[in-house]
Amino acid sequence: MSAEFQHITVLLNEAVDTLVGEGDGFYIDGTFGRGGHSALVLSRLSENGRLMAIDKDPEAIKCAAERFADESRFSIERGSFAQLEQFVTARGLQGQVDGVLLDLGVSSPQLDDPERGFSFMADGPLDMRMNPDAGESAAEWLARASDKEIADVLYTYGEERHSRRMARAILAEREIEPITTTARLQKIIAEANPSWEKGKNPATRAFQGIRIFINRELEDLENCLDQALEMLKPGGRLVVISFHSLEDRIVKRFIRKYVKGDEHLPPGIPVTEDMMNKRLEAITKAVKAGKNEVAENPRSRSAVMRAAKKIK
Repeated sequence: MSAEFQHITVLLNEAVDTLVGEGDGFYIDGTFGRGGHSALVLSRLSENGRLMAIDKDPEAIKCAAERFADESRFSIERGSFAQLEQFVTARGLQGQVDGVLLDLGVSSPQLDDPERGFSFMADGPLDMRMNPDAGESAAEWLARASDKEIADVLYTYGEERHSRRMARAILAEREIEPITTTARLQKIIAEANPSWEKGKNPATRAFQGIRIFINRELEDLENCLDQALEMLKPGGRLVVISFHSLEDRIVKRFIRKYVKGDEHLPPGIPVTEDMMNKRLEAITKAVKAGKNEVAENPRSRSAVMRAAKKIK
């Protein structure tokens, strides 16, 4: 891994301590990144344990091939964690997974490499795809989307309250010249933002919203959570680290739904615990990075970890 684009794994020990309970088990790292969590998981497994990782990014796949070339307990699939059930089924291990870990968002190497187009900190091609070999780039989408589509994405996924002004500015500027670089998009959005926040780039929310939309991050998360519940065995653990309020809200609601069980049983019938069909037990409250970790890695300050154990 290039020293230029190294990744510091967030909530490393907290996540793996919560995830791994059985050294002989089968675990899934649904967001390999650069392998920080995977390496620690493997250190906790016996010779009979197994770890399957998943990642969309070809650079992550390359890193895995180099870092774990001699590790027979490890395998990796290129794709989305929304394909989790497909990858588990191919191994014939449905309902036998001991733990699933998801570390959401973009990795530091993706953010720090201008060629990936995720960040406005340095100019680069406006791409934003976690898998650059599939789907539509941010530049391609912005070239064809209507002002309403753009405004909806900025508002829904970026929680940007000036989304309509920004969308109108984008349409006006693309008539002059195609918007193909991060620096040009940042300038357009910043100039359309009437209320700059101290200490925050005025394009932050808009870039975040476009990235989440382009990569279907929230839809894939919802699909993955449903699949993980079915693939886990009773006692298996689900651990999710979120960096955005929209992601965390999805995870929180998912866990709460299956901790509470069925809420719409017929009235007037005595209800037992078994009838409630509770499928999860929360095993942690929201866990955040400590002061030392935040000081070492400022990107960890927004991280929230939630975890649950499958009951049935």
